[in-house]
Parts: sequence; C-alpha cells; structure tokens
Amino acid sequence: MKDIGMLIVSLGIILIGAEAFTNGIEWLGQRLKLGAGAVGSILAAVGTALPETLVPIIAFLGCGMDTDGSDIGIGAILGAPFMLATLAFFITGLAALLFRRKNRPLQLDTKVVQRDLEFFLFVYTLAILASFLPNQLLKDGAAVGLLLAYGIYVFQTLRASKGGHKQENLAPLYVAGRTDEPTMAMILVQIVLALIAIVFGAHGFVNAVQPIAESVGIPVFVLSLIITPIATELPEKFNSVLWIRRGKDTLAMGNLTGAMVFQSSVIPAIGIALTPWKLDTLALWSAFLALGAAMIPYLSLRRKGVIFPSSLLIGGAFYILFILTVFRFPIQ
Repeated sequence: MKDIGMLIVSLGIILIGAEAFTNGIEWLGQRLKLGAGAVGSILAAVGTALPETLVPIIAFLGCGMDTDGSDIGIGAILGAPFMLATLAFFITGLAALLFRRKNRPLQLDTKVVQRDLEFFLFVYTLAILASFLPNQLLKDGAAVGLLLAYGIYVFQTLRASKGGHKQENLAPLYVAGRTDEPTMAMILVQIVLALIAIVFGAHGFVNAVQPIAESVGIPVFVLSLIITPIATELPEKFNSVLWIRRGKDTLAMGNLTGAMVFQSSVIPAIGIALTPWKLDTLALWSAFLALGAAMIPYLSLRRKGVIFPSSLLIGGAFYILFILTVFRFPIQ
C-alpha cells in the first residue's frame, strides 16, 4: 500500500510539473522568438529528457561495469526511444481522438516532424550498428558521430525556426500571473522549478514501481527497459497530451520526436563510451520495434503529407508485441 500511495503522489507531482513546464517553455520560446519546431523539438524535448538521461549515467557511474549496472544503463538507454516511438505515440494519438472526436489529420509543421523522424531513424540505426563494431576505438568513433549528428540537428532546427510567430492564446506565466510580459528571469525560475518537480516525481515513481516489479520476478534488464521508462517518459507524455488538448500539435509531436532524436544520439553516445556496448537479442528486438514504430508516421508524412491520430495508435501494437515477446516467448 505504501508503494501504491507513492505511485499516486509521484504521478500527481509529475503532472503538476509538466503543466508548469509546458507553460514556461512556451513563454521561453516566445521571448527567444523561436518557432514551435524549436520549442517542441529542442527546448521541451531536452528539458523533459533529464529524468531518463540521469538513470543510465547514475547506473554506470554508481554501479560500475558490473552486470546489473550495465543492464540497467543500457536498458534505460534503449527503453527511452522505444517507449516514445510506441507507447507515447499511442497516447498522443488516443488523446487527439478523444479531445476532437474525429480522426482528422494533426495540424503540424510537417517539415519539423519529418526532419525529426529522419534524424531519429538515422542516428538510432547508427547507435545499434555500433554494437557490431569489432573494437572500442571504432565504437568511440561512432559515439563522436552521434554527437556531431545531434549538433547538426540542433543547428538545422534553430535555423528553420528563427523568427517564430507570436503565439496566440498563451496562458499567463504561472509564477507571474498578473503581467502579460513576464521577465526572462521569472520564466527561467518557473522552468527550473517545474523540472525539479518532474525529476523528483519521476524518481519517486521509479522507487515505488521497482519493488512492485521485482516482487513478481521481472529481470533487471526488462525492468529498466519497460518499467523505468514508463516513469521517466511521463513528462513527455503529459506535455504532449496537454498540447494536443490546446490544439498545439507541432509542439505535442515535436516534444516526442525531438526527445527521440536526443535520446537516440546523445544518450547512446554516453553508453557507447562507458560500456562495451554489446546488445543482446532482446535489446536488438526492442530497437527494431522502435524503428518500425517510427516508420509509420514517417511514411505517412512522406506519402500523404499528414499524420492521422489513428496511425499513431499503431505504436501501441508494437509495444504490446514486445511485452508478449518478453513474457510469453522469452528471447535469450
């Protein structure tokens, strides 16, 4: 009961933090005169990626290179993009259907989302292929390549988003509700406080869910690949649902796809540098499913120029397929 209570409290903290974070990020983007693409794909994505970024780093540095530390770290690294491409896409599509009652296309800046997905498919494939390189020197080279690729992605996204239009119907900044023009200092204060709440809530969620999962005999790698990312990816999911509800579809999708790029380039680069980076069959299977799930909206954009909420629901099928693989047809 104590763990269940902690789960509920932690979810509430994450939800409050996500609400304050989305509000602060929108104001930051407006003050910097950035378009929705840069706000969602870089500012929001990197900010809400902090909880899941900390998990593998703490696992590697705290546990060293023993089996558990390596499994937890690699599982968290692969679990983040897998969870975003499958479960987060599913939740976003479901939210759009529930709020709008129709399966009409999302109102997106298609160039932003398509660029995100293209970078994700490229860098994540590179990160997975690095597992097959014969020595650490080549793997380190791949890690450097991933970091350079993310740098190019940030440059292109910022260049394309300069001079963003002023956002309409922007809610007042929560910590400065009486002014229509909050200062940069107040905006940053709210963002930092929101991030602290998100990290604190995600940490509490993980601490509560791990004893429950371990009590039913879930292996450490599976726990880190499935259970931990559910908690650490909650900020992205909540943020995207909030933005979908407000009709800000580019922010909603960019928050997810931008996080996917960050977590398939920068975070794997850390894993490649700090571990032998040898992925087993189950890890490779999760990566293959993540790439497959991301291909669905990408192909929809390439062929039709739009993404329908129903196409995002397919991500849920990829997630269920992995769960069935783990619990009914274990891969050794």
